[in-house]
Amino acid sequence: MANSMPKNIPPFIAREIEKKGGLKNIVEKLPADKDINALAKIYHALSDPIRLKIMYFLNLQDACVCLLKEIVNIDYSRLSYHLSLLKDCGLIEGERSGNYIIYRITLKGKKYLKCAES
Repeated sequence: MANSMPKNIPPFIAREIEKKGGLKNIVEKLPADKDINALAKIYHALSDPIRLKIMYFLNLQDACVCLLKEIVNIDYSRLSYHLSLLKDCGLIEGERSGNYIIYRITLKGKKYLKCAES
């Protein structure tokens, strides 16, 4: 990114930028690319109605895959894909209990679900 402002921006925007210490100062306040990418991954995971339904259900009740399958009414392979996306973001976790994996929402998942409701 260039440190100087483009010449063709509106003067009132240029003044606002200068009041904030210049373009470089504003850009330095942006989150790191890795943090933006991690956040984008979370929002992508929450952007699907099936995954949101899973999250809302798990916010009320821990569940095994067979129960989640009934709740969202999709086949196991598609459910596995959705669960993987949610787990990869740390929004849910699974713990083995005998022959079952019991899924539950994480504190991070509860936080983002609460934000989604606002």
